[in-house]
Amino acid sequence: MNTQKTLEDMKVSLKLKLATLWASFMFLYIYVDYFALYMPGKIKSILTGRVFVFDITQGFLLGALVSVTIPALMIFLSVALPAKVNRTTNIIIAMAYIPYSLFNLAGEAWMHMVYGAVVEVVLLCLIIFYAWKWPRIET
Repeated sequence: MNTQKTLEDMKVSLKLKLATLWASFMFLYIYVDYFALYMPGKIKSILTGRVFVFDITQGFLLGALVSVTIPALMIFLSVALPAKVNRTTNIIIAMAYIPYSLFNLAGEAWMHMVYGAVVEVVLLCLIIFYAWKWPRIET
């Protein structure tokens, strides 16, 4: 008696897909900056109060935290917001973060930064694609 069992492929909700894409984006977003600390001279520059061409001030650090807070909140908001607002918010925020992610390549861009930016942009494009194709029901 030879029986074959097929794996069950469970349907994943669009909201969960969007949340996991934002979570994946966040991991890369944080780790690209973290790994940049291993680049020669980065920590020395930070200790002298500069990041790239920016002075490290309270305003700079607040801006940096806001830039991390928005995609972090999108993980939750992608699950919690109603469909219409959810779709629009995901499209707008993802579109805004594409040039923001590419800005990390300004100046000295090492391979890990290029790789991270490419994967980040792919994830953001997937967010836009899934949100754009949000299923509709007839009313």
